[in-house]
Amino acid sequence: MLAQEGWRIRQKNFQSNIKFSYPNETKAVSVTGGKCELNCAHCGGHYLKGMKALKDIPEGNGLSARSLLISGGCTAEGKVPIAEHIARIAAMKQRMKYNVHVGLVDEEDIQEIAKVADKVSFDFIGDDATIKEVLGMDRTVSDYVACYQKLSESCSVIPHICIGLHGGEIRGEYEAIRHLKALGVDGITFIVFTPTKGTRFADCKPPSIENVVNILTSARRELPALPIHLGCMRPGGAYRQELDLWAVRLGINGIVNPVSGAVRLAQNLGLTIERREECCVL
Repeated sequence: MLAQEGWRIRQKNFQSNIKFSYPNETKAVSVTGGKCELNCAHCGGHYLKGMKALKDIPEGNGLSARSLLISGGCTAEGKVPIAEHIARIAAMKQRMKYNVHVGLVDEEDIQEIAKVADKVSFDFIGDDATIKEVLGMDRTVSDYVACYQKLSESCSVIPHICIGLHGGEIRGEYEAIRHLKALGVDGITFIVFTPTKGTRFADCKPPSIENVVNILTSARRELPALPIHLGCMRPGGAYRQELDLWAVRLGINGIVNPVSGAVRLAQNLGLTIERREECCVL
């Protein structure tokens, strides 16, 4: 029933196409290398290891890519120190597009980021306890609301909501959707908590498929004309096989690296596939 409702909403508000992103032409760059002061329970700096360190990129760029995801580890206050490296980042840009992942930046940083960012990815958390217990910060949802508002005044922002961020538990995801609906938003990317070796949450389980489907359907219902994407961060294996099929059925607008079964289902449902080679927000 949930999938049927989501599909009806999709048919009413969108053309019959779906975007499948295979971001081979987007390279990930970390402004902090492998360093992060937060050491969050779900990440522990693990995902920085797969990024190219900004300091290691030669002058004149040298990266063969259409776009960059510029991110990095956070300071203890929760911001990615993008602004400290803005001159280097601006000099590298040439004809590339930038998706900049920023964290809880202040207004001065935002003005610098706006000079280079084509899109800004902003992790939006809707639960105070999750901010404290998972990220280890003495910040609140109101800080995320305020930062999102300031960013939106100067940048094109795509908020990201991690379903099950609190060790697979559902805490604050529905609240995050409601906040963003009230604040105004151009699109949302959902990712799904993935237990990661070497982190404090390594032995946790991802949220149930049912919970993820309920949240995605809620977003489709609350924001019927809003593009909603399922991002690259989500568990693999049988979990992904099932989730990607549900995402197509309930009317999601795009999926990053979809499983082959989701591609076939989209075709069988009469959707026109739009293939993209870059990060889903670009």
